[in-house]
Amino acid sequence: MSAVAAHEIGTENALEVRDLKKIYKGKGGVPDKEALKGISLDVPRGSFFALLGPNGAGKSTLINILAGLVNKSSGHARVCGFDIEKDMRAARRSLGVVPQELNLDAFFSAREVMEFQAGLYGVPKSARQTDEILAAMGLTDKADSYARTLSGGMRRRLLVAKAMVHQPEVLILDEPTAGVDIELRQQLWHHIRLLNEAGTTIILTTHYLEEAEELCDQIAIINHGEVVACEPTEKLLSKLDAKTITLVLETDITEIPDCLARFNPSLKLGRHLTIDYKPSEVGISQILSEVSAGGLSIVDLTTHEPDLEDAFLQMTSSKKK
Repeated sequence: MSAVAAHEIGTENALEVRDLKKIYKGKGGVPDKEALKGISLDVPRGSFFALLGPNGAGKSTLINILAGLVNKSSGHARVCGFDIEKDMRAARRSLGVVPQELNLDAFFSAREVMEFQAGLYGVPKSARQTDEILAAMGLTDKADSYARTLSGGMRRRLLVAKAMVHQPEVLILDEPTAGVDIELRQQLWHHIRLLNEAGTTIILTTHYLEEAEELCDQIAIINHGEVVACEPTEKLLSKLDAKTITLVLETDITEIPDCLARFNPSLKLGRHLTIDYKPSEVGISQILSEVSAGGLSIVDLTTHEPDLEDAFLQMTSSKKK
């Protein structure tokens, strides 16, 4: 199938991976390393997709295969309908990668970085949008400044701009906010959201799980070269059948009432009672009724819902080998 034909067919997915495997051959008696063990996943077009996993899980290997930097051992992958091997050029034109490393030429200005990258992708000068992209990333006033003079946050934004010179449909961000302060991180995410709202599919890898939970509509978790979860964010979190309620009592107590013993609560500072429970088995109203039956008066309460960090730890720790 030609690259043109593949694009004409269209697909609801920006990325399709099927049974992708990568084995690094061992040397000097070292056994082979199976980095990817038959990964399959779909990334919908226009989505903000998180690709999460602990160090060494296989995320970078997957990204490098998609970008053409590493050869797969077996399996298939398509970017916007283009096979990464059969339609290699079209697949790579559809993809922009923002690496974790700040790989900018220190002696190029921001505009020169953009122009050089556009030349590598064969973008005609008449079709280049260097100034428009720099403006979109808030770098207009830094267009003629050397890359070495830019702050860390601005360099991150320039990396995103650099990855957008050929107007890819899919943008992969590999730990884009590593080492970036809170203010610059918020600015970067503002620009990335605008790209996503304009139709660019965003694939994010990050160790800041609160970012993934807030930004991404779908999450895949990879561990030991396998996909252990791939679902919409809300659905993934809803599977965690666990909540915590902390009650602040009116007066101190020295022991737990018998009627609450089955909840196995913990008591701190004499009047802070914490109970972990499964909503599928116990309702909060039942807990409060038992508290009242025990003769305890409540002056305040807080609840804690499970978050992405809880899901991540649960799914990766259960797969340890």
